[in-house]
Amino acid sequence: MNKALLPFLLFLFFSVSSLGQQTKRAFFIGNSYTYGNNLPGIINSLANSNNDTLIHSSSTPGGAQLVQHVVNSSTLNGIRQGNWDFVIIQEQSQKPSFSPGQVANDVLPYAAQLNDTIEKYNPCGETAFFMTWGRKNGDASNCASYPPICTYTGMQDRLRSSYLLMAQQNNAICSPVGAAWKVVRDSFPTIELYNPDESHPSYAGSYLAACTFYAAMFRKSPAGLTFYGSLSASDAQALQNVAASVVLDSLSNWYIGDYDVAADFSFLTTLDSVSFTNNSSNAVTYNWDFGDSSASSSLASPSHVYDSSGTYHVTLEASDSCGNSLTFTQDVLVSIPTQTAKFVNNDHYLKVYPNPASGIVTIESNEEINVIKLLNSLGQEILSLESFNKHKKVLYLELYTEGIYIVYAKTSSGRITLNKLVLQ
Repeated sequence: MNKALLPFLLFLFFSVSSLGQQTKRAFFIGNSYTYGNNLPGIINSLANSNNDTLIHSSSTPGGAQLVQHVVNSSTLNGIRQGNWDFVIIQEQSQKPSFSPGQVANDVLPYAAQLNDTIEKYNPCGETAFFMTWGRKNGDASNCASYPPICTYTGMQDRLRSSYLLMAQQNNAICSPVGAAWKVVRDSFPTIELYNPDESHPSYAGSYLAACTFYAAMFRKSPAGLTFYGSLSASDAQALQNVAASVVLDSLSNWYIGDYDVAADFSFLTTLDSVSFTNNSSNAVTYNWDFGDSSASSSLASPSHVYDSSGTYHVTLEASDSCGNSLTFTQDVLVSIPTQTAKFVNNDHYLKVYPNPASGIVTIESNEEINVIKLLNSLGQEILSLESFNKHKKVLYLELYTEGIYIVYAKTSSGRITLNKLVLQ
């Protein structure tokens, strides 16, 4: 990170941290990388300093692997307790860095098995994969059998790839602790993130992990928080800012927010009729307010007919199965042309009947009709009749689908009339 950016990031992210008070519930599955220095407790202390709370529990036996967690009664009972906002999964420190084939056999199936259990008992919670960090000088014990992990950089690259793959395969999010770790190593080399064993985290390493988790779970910046633990203010603030920038600048990189409900719609206006297309995601129910005095609609993509021209504020509320909702509002301009051809000097008329119709429609005028066109709700011409010069024309529309159409008629005097036709 460019150190010159840190004062600006501190201001920017502090403003994010001022959002409303939140309480989150999290269950941690892992080993000593998670329980060392009481990582969940540090996250809660950070949260408390911003009037937030993390209620947490853990199953973190030393050296535990996911293959062991899938049969561990403490792990399974913790998941089954339910009502967790997040269940965090951390694999043994080396296994995700191994070759893709070995990870596919020895890691991915157990990540998926745990996630299946999490989804069953926590349908409104999220699985979060804890991207860990490479060992300080690579994995010397496995270097000979798999050279890419002989260095810290090579090991970190493999961990990053594997944890992102686990998140992607399980529709989960990733807490990118390892990615933040690399930024600190590159930009703040005097901050020691490792214990003397060059594997486990120092207090600074756990503090960085906690800042990363706070940003990922609360969607707030840790920058500017007043809890420093045993760190100096300068070191703590540097770690806060790195975690904030890695997580909040690139939420989509870690799939954070990908599964949130989102409301959005587009529309097409044809005279007084507006067809709405629902572009929301992760929603199951909808509520439309069309901005006039009409009743609302719960259809996914409704159509609506307005009584008069004007600008209407249309609002869509989209909700998921857990009751989370989001609203989206935009203005819809309706312009209904005056049908001057109906009454001109009280001696001209053009009629379209019956309307609504079930198939056969008559168009009649006291002037000769030269052109008749039928447009669908998208404004596309689907029928055109010209040069028949009659006062009356019968259209046979039995094969056309139900919906709203526009009848365009031009008479011998050059008058053009647009009429709405409803087929039902």
